[in-house]
Amino acid sequence: MAFPLAAAIAGTAVAAAYLDAKFLIRHDLTSGSLDREKTVSYISKVVREDRQLTYHVLEDQATGKNANTIFLIFEGRTWTYKQFFADLQRVGNWLMNDLGIEKNEVVAINGGNSPEYLLLWFGIDAIGAVPAFINCNLTLQPLVHCVKLCESRYLICDEEVRQLVAPTGEELESFDIPCQTIYYSRSTIGALSNTTMTPEDRRKGLDPASLRALIYTSGTTGLPKATRIWTSREMSTGRSVAEYLQLRAGKSRMYTCLPLYHGAAHGLCVTPSIHAGSTIILSRKFSHKTFWPEVSSNNATIIQYVGELCRYLVNAPIHPLERKHKVQMAWGNGMRPDVWEVFRERLNIPVINELYAATDGLGRSFNHNRGPFGANVIGRRGLLWNWYNAEKEVRIKVDVVTEDILRDENGFAIRCKLGEAGEVLHKLDPAQPDALFQGYFRDKAASEKRKISNVFKKGDLWFRSGDMQRQDPDGCVYFVDRLGDTFRWKSENVSTSEVSDIVGKFPQFAETSTYGVSVPHSDGRAGCAAVVLAEGEDLNQVDWKGLATYLTGTLPRYAVPIFVRVVANLEYTGTMKVQKGRMRADGIDPSKMGEDKMWWLPIGGTEYLPFAENDWERLKNRSARL
Repeated sequence: MAFPLAAAIAGTAVAAAYLDAKFLIRHDLTSGSLDREKTVSYISKVVREDRQLTYHVLEDQATGKNANTIFLIFEGRTWTYKQFFADLQRVGNWLMNDLGIEKNEVVAINGGNSPEYLLLWFGIDAIGAVPAFINCNLTLQPLVHCVKLCESRYLICDEEVRQLVAPTGEELESFDIPCQTIYYSRSTIGALSNTTMTPEDRRKGLDPASLRALIYTSGTTGLPKATRIWTSREMSTGRSVAEYLQLRAGKSRMYTCLPLYHGAAHGLCVTPSIHAGSTIILSRKFSHKTFWPEVSSNNATIIQYVGELCRYLVNAPIHPLERKHKVQMAWGNGMRPDVWEVFRERLNIPVINELYAATDGLGRSFNHNRGPFGANVIGRRGLLWNWYNAEKEVRIKVDVVTEDILRDENGFAIRCKLGEAGEVLHKLDPAQPDALFQGYFRDKAASEKRKISNVFKKGDLWFRSGDMQRQDPDGCVYFVDRLGDTFRWKSENVSTSEVSDIVGKFPQFAETSTYGVSVPHSDGRAGCAAVVLAEGEDLNQVDWKGLATYLTGTLPRYAVPIFVRVVANLEYTGTMKVQKGRMRADGIDPSKMGEDKMWWLPIGGTEYLPFAENDWERLKNRSARL
């Protein structure tokens, strides 16, 4: 009887493996799809105990078994949890006693990545106040806007950004609530001496929905908006990400060079590492010169990325340390398909853990990817996910130009089928419209713009993500584009990100960004690809005929970029998002190109040709057309 029993067991195992692979059961259980009950239980516990701050988690690590575990490594300096916790008391006392900062008061901080910035963050947390994380690259109007919006009495700035901040000093002090600028440095923070524990009553009696931080949007489409991070959200995100990544004290070391003022470093590196009692390796900023030496010498096991960082790494010359490391996982968002496998193979990193999320959004998805199946996707959805979430997250058809929702004969939205791209919506409760999305700080108009009602029935309420996605029959979810980036040409919708992926694979180009440009006497917008030549490439040696052959043979004709703008470099935000605004505004007018050069593919052409002033005039006077 042993043989039939063994066969039965084996058959059951095979069947279970088949069902797991087909319906992604294990993936759903381990990727946060069903952790709502655990999250509610955790938040209920910390509320009962009245220990609702990340500060409290830091305190538990500093006074518990992880007290002597290394918390932070920065340019040769290290802190254990116990040391960092002691140091932040000095900062908290300075903020409370010398500056008079009150409980729940918003405090603007502005600086690059450094231990002192982290000490300020958690010193503010220690006294029950609220940090507003200002983008340290801002100056003049955007900087003034961000400070005025949060109504902080202080702008506490790193000496390193004084030249950007100083010109705004008088204007900040002229506000109805005057804002005083205070500069800090390693030496000034190090000189603080009051090591008394900050009073616990500063951290007691908080509402789980109270404001815990302000993180600003990148401002690529206008002045930045301040996203509310509420108390329970910061705690639940930190806990759930730590569990999902299986961070372990004394073993996990996450390297980040992403800016601490942004949500990615905040909620996907710093707070999860604190919840796990694991180690953060902090870099001042991204630099190919320092990236691999810092990763390798500090024994990083995880590196955090955004998409363009990965493109930089694979386009850079080979670094002697790029395969001599202990990294087992790359964790982040925006890894592009043309980079994905090249990144994994060249840099010897077995796991790419791609996620989709937004600081001012609701949805999230994860893709713990080890091989070809599931590569290039932002998430995978299985049987359990669909059972739990299918009616809470949907994709609908939209007009990508007007961004209006397309509706059926009854006036309701049209759901996308498998394989169709559409905007992602998340269900809200009309009785509690702000329960999941509290909106932007002091910007009701922008907050309400993210909500839409009467989508599938009268009175329903949904949150607009602004992101286009599609899902295939295997449950793989692909990011298509951001609404506003997609444009229409020849009555067809063109995804800038998908076109950029194709253009980016041309071997003579290192970086690329696609956008739509207005053309005289033409409907819609024509595609224009801004490209940076690969190292060692000569503009006079670019194979423009080969490029045309490659693109027309790979892309639908309407999606082939008609114009190619060769630039010395692309402009990025601090979080490595491409700034397309100036190039869009320039259009295709040669007089606005400066040092840049433009090529074009005339109608019926088989080779990209230089686009000159006479070509521009021919388009304007209708003697040439597209």
